[in-house]
Amino acid sequence: MSDPRQTQSIFTRGAVDLGALARSNQAAAQRSAQPAAAPSSAFVFDVTETSFQDTVLQRSVTTPVVLDFFVQGSQPHQQFSPLLEKLAADGGGAWLLGRVDIEANPRLAQMFRIQGIPFVVAIVGGQPVDAFNQMLPETHLRQWIDAVLKAAGVEVQRGEDPRLLAADDALMDGDLDTAEQAYRNILADTPADPVAESGLAQVALLRRTSGLDPAAVLAAAQEAADDLPAQLLAADIEVLTGQAEAAYRRLIDLVRRTPGDERETVRKHLVSLFTVAGPDDPAVAKARRALASALF
Repeated sequence: MSDPRQTQSIFTRGAVDLGALARSNQAAAQRSAQPAAAPSSAFVFDVTETSFQDTVLQRSVTTPVVLDFFVQGSQPHQQFSPLLEKLAADGGGAWLLGRVDIEANPRLAQMFRIQGIPFVVAIVGGQPVDAFNQMLPETHLRQWIDAVLKAAGVEVQRGEDPRLLAADDALMDGDLDTAEQAYRNILADTPADPVAESGLAQVALLRRTSGLDPAAVLAAAQEAADDLPAQLLAADIEVLTGQAEAAYRRLIDLVRRTPGDERETVRKHLVSLFTVAGPDDPAVAKARRALASALF
């Protein structure tokens, strides 16, 4: 996800004057003895109109503050707010979550021009940097928070996705059906996730080579240099046995001497083997350049 300061945001419909509310609240505080809301946990706290200056604006100078606007008892609040609180706890203080009851704090809702919930806004350095007004899946929400942290100059370190770990475990155990479904679920939530794409390609590779004798497959390919299925299967075996670069060379050579639709079949198969390794593999980068040369 890109830096929220550099992308189109809800705030393009007009500037949000946080300072005006802060000045108003300072005056109101002098007329009222009502104390600011106490933090409900180390990283999650309630925000009121009178506490906004201290709990949000001042804190956001050093630590990003994400505001969750809600209505008590609403379905979005019951479903979405617990997820935000969980992520705030996972963040360990890298960012803070402020909860704003819209009905109890109408001036805050008016200031941010809230038309519906959920409404979540990030405050960095005393200014709003990005917001959204829809329920996001956890993966997308984590990406949004990471972008907010990067905008604030906070180094983001993301641990392993437990869903990927479970999918990888199923793959290692040979439970290809479970692994495939797990990778597909991740890709449905996060399209083009490179790790999940690689896992899915590995499942397909294992299915194509299940029960085969590697030596026999390679020998058959040696005897039939122009037999397309034999060459594709030999490349699969080479990748499976740690000879990926040999597999890439085999199929690139086949691309060079194969015409028409069959050439496209070889190219697609080679790309699927690139996916097994992942986009950061230097051997893949080298082979992609060789493939481009062979094609054009």
